[in-house]
Amino acid sequence: MHAINLIANEQKQPGFLAMNPNGRIPVIVDRDNGDFTVFESGAILVYLAEKTGKLMPTDAKGRSVVLQWLMFQMGGVGPMMGQANVFFRYFPEKLEPAIKRYQNESRRLFEVLELRLGQVPWLAGEFSIADIATWPWVRTHEWSGVSVDGLPHLQKWMAMMADRPASQRGIAIPPRREQPAEDRAKAINTIVQR
Repeated sequence: MHAINLIANEQKQPGFLAMNPNGRIPVIVDRDNGDFTVFESGAILVYLAEKTGKLMPTDAKGRSVVLQWLMFQMGGVGPMMGQANVFFRYFPEKLEPAIKRYQNESRRLFEVLELRLGQVPWLAGEFSIADIATWPWVRTHEWSGVSVDGLPHLQKWMAMMADRPASQRGIAIPPRREQPAEDRAKAINTIVQR
C-alpha cells in the first residue's frame, strides 16, 4: 500500500498519470501479472474477484446480479454521495438547492438499498464485491448529511459490514494523520476547482 498525498497533487504527477490517466485513486499494480495496472475501484474489484475466484459467482446469472449492484454503486451511490459531500461540506457557498438535491437523491438510493436488503442479507444475495464497493459510501452518510433513519435493513447491513474484520482493516488504510489547517484549506480549494 502506498498512500497518495492528494493535497500535494501527487495523483497528477507523470508517474501516477502513467498508471491512471484520470489522476484519481485507487490504482493497483499486480506484480504477479507482469506489473499489470488497474484503475477505477469497480474495475479493480472485478479484476481481483475474477483473479481469485472469490466474491463474485462465475455463473452468468450470479455474476450479472453482482455487477448490477456494483454498477448501482458506481453510477448512483458513489457519484451522488460525492456531490452531497462537496456541496454540504466543502463548497465555499452554501447552495441549498444543490445540497438538498444531492442529499435527497442519496436518500432515495438508500431507500432502493433498503428495499433490496429487506429481501436478501447482502446486495447480490451472497456477500460480494457489490457490498465492498457500496459500504464505504453508505457508512459516511452523516458526513454527507444523509439520514438512514427508518431504514432498518440498511442499518443492519451497515452493522454487518462494520463487524467484518476486513472492513475494519480497510477503513484503517491509509492511517489517519492530522492535517494542518492550511492543508485542509488547500484541499477544499482543490476539490472546488475540479
